[in-house]
Amino acid sequence: MKKLTRYTLILGIIALTAFMLAACGGNAVEATQCPEPEACPECEECPEPEVDTGPEVPFLEAWQSSGHADIEAEAFRHWDEEDPVAIPADCARCHSTHGYRDYVGADGTAFGSVEAENFPTDSTVECVACHNSATLALTSVVMPSGAEITGLGAEARCMQCHQGRESGLSVAAAVEGMDEDTANEELGFINVHYFAAAATKYGTLANGGYQYEGKTYDGNFAHVEEFNTCNECHNPHTLEVQVAACANCHEGVETVEDLHDVRMVGSAVDYDGDGDIEEGIYYEIEGLSAQLYSAIQTYAADAGTPLVYDSDAYPYFFVDTDGNGETSEDEANYGNAYNAWTPRLLKAAYNFQVVQKDPGGFAHGGKYLIQLLVDSIEDLGSDVSGFARIDHGHFAGSEEAFRHWDEDGEVSASCAKCHSAEGLPFFLEVGASMAQEPSNGFQCTTCHTPEEFPARREVSSVTFPSGLTVSSEEPQDYFLCISCHQGRESTTSVNAAIAKAGVADNAVSADLRFINIHYFAAGATKWGTEAKGGYEFAGKEYNGYFPHLADSVETCTDCHDAHELEIDTNMCAGCHGTEDLTTIRMTTQGDFDGDGDDTEGIAMEIAGLKEILWTSIQDYTVANDLPELVDLGYYPYFSGVDGNYESWTPNLLRAVYNYQYVSKDPGAFAHNGVYILQLLYDSIQAVGGNMSGLVRP
Repeated sequence: MKKLTRYTLILGIIALTAFMLAACGGNAVEATQCPEPEACPECEECPEPEVDTGPEVPFLEAWQSSGHADIEAEAFRHWDEEDPVAIPADCARCHSTHGYRDYVGADGTAFGSVEAENFPTDSTVECVACHNSATLALTSVVMPSGAEITGLGAEARCMQCHQGRESGLSVAAAVEGMDEDTANEELGFINVHYFAAAATKYGTLANGGYQYEGKTYDGNFAHVEEFNTCNECHNPHTLEVQVAACANCHEGVETVEDLHDVRMVGSAVDYDGDGDIEEGIYYEIEGLSAQLYSAIQTYAADAGTPLVYDSDAYPYFFVDTDGNGETSEDEANYGNAYNAWTPRLLKAAYNFQVVQKDPGGFAHGGKYLIQLLVDSIEDLGSDVSGFARIDHGHFAGSEEAFRHWDEDGEVSASCAKCHSAEGLPFFLEVGASMAQEPSNGFQCTTCHTPEEFPARREVSSVTFPSGLTVSSEEPQDYFLCISCHQGRESTTSVNAAIAKAGVADNAVSADLRFINIHYFAAGATKWGTEAKGGYEFAGKEYNGYFPHLADSVETCTDCHDAHELEIDTNMCAGCHGTEDLTTIRMTTQGDFDGDGDDTEGIAMEIAGLKEILWTSIQDYTVANDLPELVDLGYYPYFSGVDGNYESWTPNLLRAVYNYQYVSKDPGAFAHNGVYILQLLYDSIQAVGGNMSGLVRP
């Protein structure tokens, strides 16, 4: 040991001498080897020594300011008093980097499950949780309901956690077989958990809320392109909303609180019944939440055990021991947890909590939350007549026109043009249709160009299903409307089907089937024989384009609000002296339906002829020894008494086609009443109806 020490000392002296000689041999001095000034008076002043801090971590400071990095937060400290101090597997997925990596398979284990049982409380949501080969490959997420959301990008990382832990299905399973209004000791409050933003955003596709039987709900709230995912609206590291980007479209937005005032033009109904249809969706939800809480308290009190709520105290709902309707510190404790749950009360309370635990829900999927609130209030027996839960047609994302394809996962090419947000823009750009993702109603960019917003998409010609085209030298806004509002069939398609069957007018053919015009073919009605949307009988003349009042009250948007779609009846009254449009009759005279009244509104004349046509159709089936035909009023619209109707003749098909045509354009009397009266008259005649007293305009 002594010999080694001497050698070490000698080597040290040699090294120090060599170092000093090298330092004085030139002006360049290594920053980490600069000698003391006394040892080398001719050296230049040395820079500060460089300290190797390792590789720079991108976005470290941003992440450190976020909730994901707050090691002192309850989300990471909740288990400190447990024995052992560890995060259990069913919580670790979202409350520990180790658990999240385990769940996504970044640690080499299987994807979609947490293999370990206990995890240390030494981590937050760190860089390696979201940035690894497993998360880079994520394109889908399975929600608590079991529904899989596919076709995702980077937002799939966020949605693995921000989806809640319960769903409407778990609530339904808990109350299955129980009497709705009987308290059951087996029931406890079911908590969706916190910040279930993905469940809110995907609405009925995720089934995060309790959805009442017989009701329909909004789907994925798509917002607008480029602001449609978690990481497009939130900074992925600070988690803050990127408010400056919101301000590009939403005037007056400078802070997150300003977003509470945002309301899109498609939200043109009074959801909470307070008379204000200009307040932000946030306030509509607040108003309905207050109404639901009141209904919950009323129901619970009437059932015999009053209830109060505290959003900050688990398990949130407590017995109102003093019956004053307010939550006190003595009441908001686990030992006083509410214990008189009925299935009906549990469903409503669950939905109330779904709304409370997604503070950004108004932006994630506000209309879905509104529907949950209104339906919960109604189910508890409260009056909802002053509320609204469904938007006007183009924005009614909960309705069949947009939800029909949810199970398929895409809107077929034959339907996408008019039943998806992207279908019409695609059609106008390329002149053809292709399958599109189901949408939650139309978006602004369906009709308006994103590049020059709010300029509308330009359309200068429209081809109807008959193959006939209308056009103008300049683009017309109403051509945009009739790109969809034209129906899907025509005289041409009915004639083609009959020709293929190759039978006489009153002969049955197994090759014939009912042909449906589809819905709201207002454009075809307005253009009359120039579009041939109705079935026009050979040898007859038909009315063409109906201009109404040219240059002032002529086009779709002259009469209908472009967003609400409602008719401006006050404008109609200016000329017609009434806002009851069904009583209006223009100069065309004649008792068309033969009821003796030649002054009633054209709408009434059409209704009279339509009724006569249906009676004539029934008489026709009897006279030709055909099975009875039933008007279902819903798809497939017509059937036999025992099922599908399979006894079509050409004349029966023509008449029923026109009957359906009139049924599916409820505004036909105003769009082109003369054309409709002609179709009905000729159809009655074709099936041998009694023409006595009827007049063809």
